[in-house]
Amino acid sequence: MKNRLLKLTLLSFAAVSLIAFSGCKKQTTGGEESQGASSSSSESAEAQSGSGGESKVVKISYVNWAEGVALSQLVEEMLTNMGYEVKLTMADVGPIYASVAKGDQDVMLETWMPVTHKDYWDQYSDDFEQLGVWFENAKIGLVVPEYMEISSITELNSIKDKLKGQITGIDAGAGITKTTETAIEKYGLDYTLLTSSGPAMTASLKSAIDKNNPIVVTGWAPHWKFARYDLKFLDDPKGVYGSAEEIRMTCREGFKEDMPKVAEFLSSIKFNNAQIGTLMDAMANADGDKKAALKAWMAENQQLINSWK
Repeated sequence: MKNRLLKLTLLSFAAVSLIAFSGCKKQTTGGEESQGASSSSSESAEAQSGSGGESKVVKISYVNWAEGVALSQLVEEMLTNMGYEVKLTMADVGPIYASVAKGDQDVMLETWMPVTHKDYWDQYSDDFEQLGVWFENAKIGLVVPEYMEISSITELNSIKDKLKGQITGIDAGAGITKTTETAIEKYGLDYTLLTSSGPAMTASLKSAIDKNNPIVVTGWAPHWKFARYDLKFLDDPKGVYGSAEEIRMTCREGFKEDMPKVAEFLSSIKFNNAQIGTLMDAMANADGDKKAALKAWMAENQQLINSWK
């Protein structure tokens, strides 16, 4: 009887020991999995950062405007060559301002001041930092082909029927769109502003010029269309569109501290009208292979590029 009880006791002890050992093994395995996840996170963090702790991923937003598209491709190429991963996002102006202000995006390539983006800047500037002015003497306004006889916004109502009472514009959220709505009111224009996009506007412009038809568009300089077509800004006697504009590069609050090398490089970028004109033209005329067109432009403008480093 005692032997039987002893056997039962030993079997019970073995069972308890086995359960306890299994529990310990599960905890150890769980600990190893946790350590693996921590290691993976660490590796991910290292991939995001350089040796000095600076992030290696730069999130840049731009609008689908000729100069913005061209500059975004150039900046991506140069930062990639410097060892950074660049994530480009194309969006309308309003969403870009909001995303940079929230810190979801790092850099906005084009902030037009003091007129075009004034409303956005007034709303979001507390969460922005400025990297610098990359183009001076920019201009916005209403643009027509040179063959049209009018020279001032005040004359538009006199040719309303020829233009079907339409001004061909770009995206609804663009600063120039809001300013043109103000111009329609200030000048008492009996016109409708048609919103679309930058490429759609230039396509309409090309179609009209090919047929020698009249057209009025919302326009801005710098833009490759002035090199390709004979165009003119209509006089703006009321000054609705302002005078010279600056195109600034801006960033989220804290970006300069987080990525000082990138911030320093971006702050050094400067263009004059001829330089940005050749870049836009090269990208606009690229037959499918924009990368090759960009590299060819870079090779031809190495002195300019070296001045930014």
